Amino acid sequence: MTTILSFTFVLGVLIFVHELGHFLMARRIGVRVLTFSLGFGPKLLKFTRGDTEYCISAIPLGGYVKMAGENPDDARTGAPDEFLSKTKWQRFQVLVMGPVMNLALALVVMAVVLYQGAHVPLFEDQPVVVGVVVPGSAGEDAGIRPGDRLISIAGDDLDSWKDFPMVVGTRANRNVPVILVRDGKTIETRITPKSRGKFEIGDVGLLPVMEPQVAALTEGEPAIESGLQVGDVILAAGAERNVPYDRLVDIIRAHDSRPLPLEVRRNGQPLTVTVTPRKNGEHARIGAQFSAFERRLVNPGPLQALQLSAKQNWEWTAMIIKTLGGLFIGETPVKQLMGPVGIAEMSGNAAAEGWIQLFSLMAMISLNLGLLNLMPVPVLDGGHIAILALEGLSRRDFSMKVKEKMLLAGFVLLVMLMVTVIYNDLARVEWIGRLMPWR
Repeated sequence: MTTILSFTFVLGVLIFVHELGHFLMARRIGVRVLTFSLGFGPKLLKFTRGDTEYCISAIPLGGYVKMAGENPDDARTGAPDEFLSKTKWQRFQVLVMGPVMNLALALVVMAVVLYQGAHVPLFEDQPVVVGVVVPGSAGEDAGIRPGDRLISIAGDDLDSWKDFPMVVGTRANRNVPVILVRDGKTIETRITPKSRGKFEIGDVGLLPVMEPQVAALTEGEPAIESGLQVGDVILAAGAERNVPYDRLVDIIRAHDSRPLPLEVRRNGQPLTVTVTPRKNGEHARIGAQFSAFERRLVNPGPLQALQLSAKQNWEWTAMIIKTLGGLFIGETPVKQLMGPVGIAEMSGNAAAEGWIQLFSLMAMISLNLGLLNLMPVPVLDGGHIAILALEGLSRRDFSMKVKEKMLLAGFVLLVMLMVTVIYNDLARVEWIGRLMPWR
C-alpha cells in the first residue's frame, strides 16, 4: 500500500505541475482552455468552471491540457482565443512551460530537502584512490590494488569518487580501458564491470578508504565511559588500521570484557581511547552507533540551499544527458531503463525511509521528466517545439500530411520505448523473470 500511495503522490504532483505550466501560460496569452485532465481515458471525476472542464481520468500515467483550436483537425473559427491563432513565439511559450515547470519543481524541492541539512560522505569529493579491492571482483581480475589512483575509465575522467558510480554503472559486461597511477607510474589496463542487481548496474568491487565515524552514543555504556565522542573517526582498532565498518563490529564483539584500544581522529588530531566492550544480548557492545564512513554536516541557509540545489540538478542533468547519449551509441544497456513499475518500487522504498528520501526522488524524476519532454521527438513537447522551429526557419507552415508523418514516427518511437521499459519492469519481477529463460 505504501508503494501505491507514494507512487500515486509522486506521479500526481509531477503531472499536475507539468500540465499546470501549459495551462497557466495558455491562459496568460489568451488561449481558451477546454480541458485540464490528470490522467487519460474515462473521466472519473469532473467539474466545469468557466470555459474549462477539470477532471481526473482513469489511467494515471500522464495528463493533458486541451486548448481551443489546438490541432489543425479541430473546427476553427479564427477567433483570437484559439491556439493556432497565436504567433509561433506565443505557442512556443505554451509548449515549453510544462517542462520548465518540472525543472523548476526539481530545483525547489531539492532546495527544501537540502535546507533540512544533510550528512555528506567526505570521500565523495576525494580523488579515486582505491582503499579496498573486493575478492573475486572485476577490480581484482584486472589486477587493481589498494593505493592505486584511477584516472579514467572508458575515456571518462575520474575527478572524484562522486563520478565513479556513473562511469562504472552504465558499462556492465563491457570490457573498457582503465588508466591508473601506481607508485608514480601511469599504467593502462582493462576492466569488465560485472552486472549486479535487478537493474543490472555495473560493479567493479573497488571501494574508497572509508573510516567509520561515531554517529551516536548510548548513556551508561562503555563508549561514553571511555571518553569516546560523537564525530570521532576510527583510524585503528587494536592492532589493525584502516578498519572498515564490518570488521570494526567483529573486533568489538571479539573483545568481550577485554580492553580494546581505538585510535581516533578528533578535531583533526589523533588520540587513543581504550574501551572495554560488555556483553548485551548475544554480542559484546560498546554502546556506539557508527557511520560506515566519515561525514560532514551540510546545514545551509535558504540561499545556499538553492545554490546547492542548482549544483545538484546540474550534475543530475549531465548524468541524464550522458545516459541518453549512451543509449544511442550502445554504451548504456537498455536493460537499465525502468518504467512505471520500477518507479513505483523506488517510490515505495524511498517513502519507507522518510519524506526526505521521497522528495529527493521526486526532484530527480521531475528533472528527468522535464528534460525528456524537451527532446525533439514528435508527440513530446520538444517535438512540437522542433516543428515550430523548422517552420520558422523555412518561413512556411508544413502541410498536415508532413506533420502527421512526423507525429506518427514520434508515436512509434514512444510506443517502442514504453514496450521496452515495461518489459524490463516485468522481467525484474522474480516469478515473471523465471518464465523468461532467454534472459
